[in-house]
Amino acid sequence: MVDNPVFVRIRQEIDENPVVLFMKGTPMFPQCGFSAAVVQVLSNMGVKFKGIDVLTDPGLREGIKQFSNWPTIPQLYVKGEFIGGCDIVREMFSAGELQTLLDEKGVAYAG
Repeated sequence: MVDNPVFVRIRQEIDENPVVLFMKGTPMFPQCGFSAAVVQVLSNMGVKFKGIDVLTDPGLREGIKQFSNWPTIPQLYVKGEFIGGCDIVREMFSAGELQTLLDEKGVAYAG
């Protein structure tokens, strides 16, 4: 697993950026409704995040699923921890749990 260059790249991204969203498309131009929904939640909260387009790299698209052992995209990471996909992020936001998680992790957002 350590030798896999895709895993090395993923680990580097989630280590170097407090909030990372592996998604289809970009934050400005999401290419699927699920990615767009997570971007909307994060943007509405004022969370600064790095969006990584898995559509530009088939190896990354498959690699992120293996890395997280999660079958779908988008995938949200906060301070190196895998949070979940679209449904989980929306549920956490609605319940106030996403805000609590960001507070606990020391990630700034607009409120």
